Amino acid sequence: MNIAHVALWTRNLNAQVSFWQQIFGGISNERYVSKNRAGFESHFITLSQGPTIELMTLPKLSAAPEHSEFVGWAHIAVDVGTKADVDRLADNARQSGTLLSPARITGDGYYEAVIADPDGNRIELVAERDKK
Repeated sequence: MNIAHVALWTRNLNAQVSFWQQIFGGISNERYVSKNRAGFESHFITLSQGPTIELMTLPKLSAAPEHSEFVGWAHIAVDVGTKADVDRLADNARQSGTLLSPARITGDGYYEAVIADPDGNRIELVAERDKK
């Protein structure tokens, strides 16, 4: 089995689409506007590998508790290639104010940095253990 897609609620659909396109080279489908659920709109973002990401919005969305952990997905990890790729993207995030944790080797051997998307969701930029 494979994960077909993951879904993310967002308050700013356009900002999320731009983020995934600019940072990760994602390709978006046309905006979907539901005829069955008032105000529901979405885009699917396709990366070079793995499941697609459905970005979804509604006119009124509750916020997750700020600066705390809560039940639900904790983060998404994106394998961006090499350590140099992690460093480059982390530096770009630092310059734009979205870097949450600088690049480092984790206890389980991954080289990663953590950035925030436009809604503050955590995204790990990962170079797998065997990649230089």
